[in-house]
Amino acid sequence: MNTALSETAAIAAAEKLQALCATINGVIFGQEDLIKKIAVALIARGNVLLEGLPGLGKTELVKSFAATLGLGFRRVQFTPDLLPGDITGNPVLQEENGRRVFIFQPGPVFTNLLLADEINRASPKTQSALLEAMQERCVSVMGETRTLPQPFFVLATQNPIELEGTYPLPEAQVDRFLFKLDVSRVTTETLEKIVLGRKIGETPALPKILDADALIALSATAEQVFLHEKVVAYIAALVNATHPGESTAAASVVYGASPRAAIGLAAAARALALIEGRAAASFEDVRAVAPAVLRHRIVLHYQAKMEGKTSDSLIADLLAEILPGNNRLPKTLSNAKV
Repeated sequence: MNTALSETAAIAAAEKLQALCATINGVIFGQEDLIKKIAVALIARGNVLLEGLPGLGKTELVKSFAATLGLGFRRVQFTPDLLPGDITGNPVLQEENGRRVFIFQPGPVFTNLLLADEINRASPKTQSALLEAMQERCVSVMGETRTLPQPFFVLATQNPIELEGTYPLPEAQVDRFLFKLDVSRVTTETLEKIVLGRKIGETPALPKILDADALIALSATAEQVFLHEKVVAYIAALVNATHPGESTAAASVVYGASPRAAIGLAAAARALALIEGRAAASFEDVRAVAPAVLRHRIVLHYQAKMEGKTSDSLIADLLAEILPGNNRLPKTLSNAKV
């Protein structure tokens, strides 16, 4: 059920979020759209997977968000020899009251924002150590379930799968990322700004714009953004159309998006509307976040990949085919306006 959010409250929230993005834009050059999308994901309580070649500033970007949000921050460098306990924590034999007992020592996952750096360089067993944490915000070790600090996010970076020494993330894990975002190289003009304004090994100082409680409050505000039933129907139609036989665009798909994708689309659309100071999410909000939500949840036929088809090109075809008012949608969406 939607709880009404006033335009005044939406604008006040947007001012805080826009100040956050502006601060990070001041030190991370040429990535305005990427920074905005990460902010959308965090307000929607989602995890983010950043993919790009080494040296594009992915790690610095995550550290900047941790600083401006005033969150507890830990970084784990994923390597082939990393073990699950190196992330979740391990029992350590200690002396207590004259007896030797195992005491659990929390791992780096017990923080607010965990940077899983180059996550696809670790083995699948180690990657899976994050599954419970990412979905349920808790960790089970030694037969006991321990709740993680709130809020909790995983921002992971990965190198393109074509690079040496990488392991593809299993579908069950990538589905737990709200967004998969591609980090592209910057323009010549942006490179000039970086060269003039940055030294090797120097981390720019950033002010704290929000804190953990403020972030939690903004997430609660985003959940009050109005989502019209026709927008909900459009989300359902869009996700359903990713499956084979449900749309022309999906002819080259093996597996389509999960129900978690539909939930993620709704949350991200609400968060985007809030960042832009609106109290209701629209069809365009859904379409704007759809590539980031869907690209990692669609598995293409091998032949389609050989022909140069990608998840992004398929989503573009899907968005062109499944439109508000399109006769492929339920009749309740025909010529709908929100």
